[in-house]
Amino acid sequence: MSNEQELDKLAKQIVVCTKCELQRSRRKAVPGEGPTQAEIMFIGEGPGFHENEQGRPFVGAAGKFLDQLLEQAGVTRADVWITNVVKCRPPGNRDPLPEEIEICTSNYLQRQIEMVNPSIIVTLGRFSMGLYFKAAKITQIHGQMRKVGERYVIAMYHPAAALHQMSLKPAIMADFAKLPELLKQARAGLGKTAEKEQKKEEDSPKQMSLF
Repeated sequence: MSNEQELDKLAKQIVVCTKCELQRSRRKAVPGEGPTQAEIMFIGEGPGFHENEQGRPFVGAAGKFLDQLLEQAGVTRADVWITNVVKCRPPGNRDPLPEEIEICTSNYLQRQIEMVNPSIIVTLGRFSMGLYFKAAKITQIHGQMRKVGERYVIAMYHPAAALHQMSLKPAIMADFAKLPELLKQARAGLGKTAEKEQKKEEDSPKQMSLF
């Protein structure tokens, strides 16, 4: 079975999944979408209202902002794989619970990552960031790249954060403006160098005073 067929099979399982309580509040599950062998995977938090209606990721206001950010960074949405930590909308847009994240990640997200096999993962928001940086705070590591296993992981704010808190919009736009350079470093295998530079920045008083 090809990767495409495997991903389709997994998507069919996600659509009818009854493994956690989120099944009760969903209209449509949102497996994710993108080319089978994408170099870059974006992982958000969970479906919102419009995603729940359409069964596709990032189609609401946050999705439109993400499209704008990707375009500015010279990345085409059609070339990346986009999904979420949880595949069904939490009721009332509440945060996903730890057990919901665990069930969805272990049954679906990890398998999607294995099948798509991206070399670069961009986490959008603290829940997907938490899968890779357990004790980190997004306010301290947003816009930074680390090597985790065989992949490079870039932590970013969720685009929706700019819609709820306008003061974050300049930081989000600045992070995405750095994306082409980070991708270039990752492709050249320079993630470790980038990590050292970012550690220096993190430790400097000037950097810390920003938060």
